[in-house]
Amino acid sequence: MDQQQPLLLDPAGRDLLGEARRLRETGPAVRVVLPGEIPAWYITRHQLLKSLLLDDRVSKDPGRHWPAWREGAFRDTWIINWVGVSNMLTAYGPAHRRLRKLIAPAFTARRTQAMVPQIERITHTLLDSLAQSGPGGVADLRTAFAHPLPMRVICELFGLPEAARTDVARLISRIMDTTITAQEAETTQKEVRAVLAGLVALKRANPGDDLTSVLVDVRDEDGSRLSEEELIDTLLLIIGAGHETTVNLIGNAVHALLTHPGQLERVRAGAVSWDDVIEETLRWAPSIASLPLRFAVTDIPLPDGATIRAGEAILTTYAAAGHDPDQHGATAAEFDPGRAATDHLAFGHGVHHCIGAPLARLEAKIALPALFARFPGLALAPEASDLARVESFISHGFQSLPVRLGSVTSPS
Repeated sequence: MDQQQPLLLDPAGRDLLGEARRLRETGPAVRVVLPGEIPAWYITRHQLLKSLLLDDRVSKDPGRHWPAWREGAFRDTWIINWVGVSNMLTAYGPAHRRLRKLIAPAFTARRTQAMVPQIERITHTLLDSLAQSGPGGVADLRTAFAHPLPMRVICELFGLPEAARTDVARLISRIMDTTITAQEAETTQKEVRAVLAGLVALKRANPGDDLTSVLVDVRDEDGSRLSEEELIDTLLLIIGAGHETTVNLIGNAVHALLTHPGQLERVRAGAVSWDDVIEETLRWAPSIASLPLRFAVTDIPLPDGATIRAGEAILTTYAAAGHDPDQHGATAAEFDPGRAATDHLAFGHGVHHCIGAPLARLEAKIALPALFARFPGLALAPEASDLARVESFISHGFQSLPVRLGSVTSPS
């Protein structure tokens, strides 16, 4: 039977995994209320979420398949920066295939692999700066390493001028904050479009060897390009996702290893690989906990007897799926890189699988071993005993990550 009393999600996401566990006890699909009084379905099971991600009866286009949005509801809330855009995040069917086909050439395996020297350079520059703190120094690893590394990588990749990078980082952080007011959401949208429109104008006038220039010039088979709105919103999606997911992936992996010293020793002994660490982090603490929103195109009956009605919203719940014991066993809540968890959904699944996932994995695979090699005595600082999460039920990471650097080795 359909649940009658929707549960209110915490806008600040202070206990994302505990909330997921409690909702799972209620059923595989649970009615919830998102900030802004937005009703949605919360999926608690891996297999059900996976099936919905593959289901043609599920759309990402609010203009076509979310009646509430078409009628003008929720446009004065935080959700405007997530569904009030024209990019792959809100495209469905042929529209999504067209956008992905236009954008995919910018993310080939060759282009990604060509980033290795650049990522290594940025990584070692940041580690050199950290090392200046000296043995026993304390630093906020998020501010000094996990955040600037992917930010510099993505900004260099897209040719974003140095002067605009602070604004872009601030605006992405604001979009991820699901506690912001309607006024803050509207102001953020205007500022984002102004900054990215400036980037597009710059690359039209002075094209370079960067992905913004590629996207400005990309054409479909019939000669059509991305519209101006699609171009700006696509830049927002790729720059934002390419930055935020990797910040949290690095930070969450470091925190997991430092709070599970036995697992760190297994990595150092070669019993598990850095690839294993990355995949387990993505399962256990995915960078994006829940992604808004998808919509039922028609009624979708569920195995437990409930029905998601046409036009109802669905939250894509990666964190809940990653901790589902039906999929990952009785130890699903434990961090164990040895489980080789390659079946997680942290980067999505099906046609909407994250196009930048290989780049995020590559950055983490370079950054993590380099960090632990340079600072073999790395440990959480005493002030890290009660870390605050970012204020979001979407983004899954820490506001800060204070660490004691310990001894410093020479760069290899």
